[in-house]
Amino acid sequence: MSQALLFDLGPRLPTVRDVALLVREGGEEALTEARRRADAARYQEVQCRAALNRTVGMPFNWTLNPYRGCTHACEYCFARKYQHQLELGADDTFSSLILAKVNLVEVLRRELDKPSWKREQVAIGTATDPYQPIEGQYKLTRGALEALADARTPIGLVTKGPMIVRDVDVLARLSSRAKCTIYMSVPSVDEDIWRALEPGTAHPLQRLRAVQTLTDAGIRVGVLINPLVPGFSTRRGPLARTLEAVADHRAAFTGMNTMYLEGGTKDHFLRFLEQTRPRIASRYRRLYASKYLSQKHTAAVKRRLEHVKGKALRSSRLRPR
Repeated sequence: MSQALLFDLGPRLPTVRDVALLVREGGEEALTEARRRADAARYQEVQCRAALNRTVGMPFNWTLNPYRGCTHACEYCFARKYQHQLELGADDTFSSLILAKVNLVEVLRRELDKPSWKREQVAIGTATDPYQPIEGQYKLTRGALEALADARTPIGLVTKGPMIVRDVDVLARLSSRAKCTIYMSVPSVDEDIWRALEPGTAHPLQRLRAVQTLTDAGIRVGVLINPLVPGFSTRRGPLARTLEAVADHRAAFTGMNTMYLEGGTKDHFLRFLEQTRPRIASRYRRLYASKYLSQKHTAAVKRRLEHVKGKALRSSRLRPR
C-alpha cells in the first residue's frame, strides 16, 4: 500500500463552513448531495468540529444545536440572523435548507469526557429547534441528551416541538442527575396568529399538551409566550386566551418579552409585512427604528400584559378541572 493511501480517508462530509462557501459560489443547487424530503426542504448532512459552543454575554456559557436552519419557518425567528451571517440567506433558505450535524453526539461525548469539563449548564435550541420534524429521523437531540445525562451536565432546552415527549425517559433521567429545565415556546394560541407567524410548527395546543405530559413526569417545564409581536399577539383577546390556556396546562413558570429585530431577521420580517400586511409595514419601521421596540410602546405592552394576566389567572382558577 502506498504512503498516500495511508492518509486517504475517503469521502468526507462537509462542515457548516464548507456548505456556506458552496452556496455562496453556486447557490443551493451546488449541494448535490442534499436530500429533498416530503416537506420540500433539502437536508444536507455535515460534520461539526465542536458540539459545544462558548457564548459571551449570556446567562449561560455553552450552547448546543444539532441542526442549522429550521422548517418551523417562524417569520420572527431571531436565528435567521445566524443564517444571514453565513450568507446562507435569512429568507426561504433558513427553512428550506437544513444542515444536520450527524457526528454531533460522538463529538459531544469526547468534549464531556475531558477532565477540563466543569459540568456547566448547556443551552440547547438557541439557534434552531432541536425538535423540528427531522429529529424524528436523526435522533441527534435524543443522543445529545443521553450523553449529557451520562455526564451529569445541567441543561436548559427551548423548543416548539411536541416531539419532545418521545424523550421523556431521557429527560427524567437527566432531571435526576442534574438540573433540567424545558422552555416550551407558545407565543399565542390564536389560530390566525399561529398560521401567519409560525407556518411550520405544531398546533399551540399540542405544545401545551406536551407541557402537561412532561410536568406529569416530574420534569420542570415552563412556557415562553415569546415573542409578543405588536399588532398580532399583543391584542387583548389573543393575549388573554393564551394566558388562560397556559395556566390550564400547569406550566411551572411563564416568560414573556416583546419581539426584537436585527440583521437578517429584521430584513426578513419587514419584507414579510410588506407582502402580507403592507398597511402596517411602515409603522413597524418606525416602531423598530432600532433593534428593540421603543420604551414607550414596551411600557404600554407590559401594562396591558399585567392587566390581562390577572384576569386570565382568575378565570383559570374558576374553570372546572
